Amino acid sequence: MLEQRIDHKQSQRRVTISDMSAALGLTKSTVSRALNNYPDISDATRLRVTRMAEKMGYRPLSHAQAIRTGRTKSLGLVIQLSEHDAHRPFLAEFLAGVSLGASDEGYTLTVASSKSDADTQAIFRGMLQDRKADGFILQRTLRDDPRVRLLRSMDVPFVLFGRTADSEDCAWLDVAGEDAIADAVDHLVGLGHKRIGYIGGGLPYNYSALRRAGFEAAMTRQGLSMDPDIMRDGAMTRADGAAASADILSAKVPPTAIICAVDMAALGVYQTAERFGLTIGSDLSILSYDGIPEGAHATPPLSTYAVDFTACGRGLSRLLIRRISGEKPENLRELTTATFLDRGSTGVPVLQPDAVARRVAHQPIS
Repeated sequence: MLEQRIDHKQSQRRVTISDMSAALGLTKSTVSRALNNYPDISDATRLRVTRMAEKMGYRPLSHAQAIRTGRTKSLGLVIQLSEHDAHRPFLAEFLAGVSLGASDEGYTLTVASSKSDADTQAIFRGMLQDRKADGFILQRTLRDDPRVRLLRSMDVPFVLFGRTADSEDCAWLDVAGEDAIADAVDHLVGLGHKRIGYIGGGLPYNYSALRRAGFEAAMTRQGLSMDPDIMRDGAMTRADGAAASADILSAKVPPTAIICAVDMAALGVYQTAERFGLTIGSDLSILSYDGIPEGAHATPPLSTYAVDFTACGRGLSRLLIRRISGEKPENLRELTTATFLDRGSTGVPVLQPDAVARRVAHQPIS
C-alpha cells in the first residue's frame, strides 16, 4: 500500500529539465535552449527534445522561465481605434489566427487598444516596462511608420503585417495585393473592358502604393491609358467610395469598370451605381480586394480578392516567435497570395462609356 502511494506521488511529480536531460542523454543547457528555440540548436535536436517533452508531460514554470530568459512568452498587439472601420472587417479572424499561432508555440497574446499614434507608442513602452510582451505584431503598416522607428530604436522584436518603404531590420508577412490588382485588370480586359477606373486606399498605408503600382503596371502592359479623371485615392469607407465613384462616373468619358483597393470603398460604389441608375455586373463592373463578409451579401455579390486573415495571423505569430528567439529579420519575410472570388459584380460591358455618360447625366443630383 505504501509502495502504491509512493509510486502515485512520483507519477504526479513535475517533470524537470534534469529529467529531460537524463532521458535524452543531453546536457541541461542543450535541452533548455532547444525548448526556447535558440537558433544554435539543430532542427533534429529541437524535434527530439520537443517530442520527449510531450511524452514526459514537461511544462515549464512561466515565471521562472521569464526570470531566467528575460522573456514573458507573450506577444503584443495594439489596435488603434482611431482608424475608423479599418480593422473591423477582419479583426475577429485575424485575432483568432494570432492567438492560435501563439498558443501553438506555448505563447499567449496580449491585446491593447489605443486612440492615437502617440498613445500607441506609450502603450508599447508600458507593455515592455510591465513585461507584458516580448515583441509586437504591427498591422496596417505605413510607408513611413513611427512604430517601426520606435521599436528599432529600442531593439525590440517586431513583425509587420504588410511591408513598409524602408524594410531594413524588418520581418514581415504580406499578401501580394499588387499582383491581385494587376490580375483584376487582366480579368476585366478579358471581359472586354477598355475604360477602367481606379479607387485607391488611404495614402499613408504602404499597401495603397503597392496596389496602385499593380494597377498601373497591368494597364501599361495591356496598352490601356490611365486617365486621372477616373482615378481617385484615399477611399477607406463606404462614404469615401461613394464620393470617389460619383466623381469618376461624372467624368466626360466615364469607365465601364472600376477597381477598388479595398472592399469597403467598393460597397460605396454600389450606392453610387444605384443613384445613377446603373446595373452592377452589366452597366458597370466592380472588382475589389479584401474579401470582407459584407461583400458576399451585396446585390449582386462583390467580386473580390479574398485574404485568409486567420492564416495570416497564425503566420505572424510564428514569425515573431522566431524573431524573439534570435533569427535575423531578413530570413523572416513571407509573401502569400489572395484568392479570387468571381461573383456577380463583373461582366461583359453592356454600355459603352458614352452611354454610361448619358445615363449618369439624366439622373437628378441629390
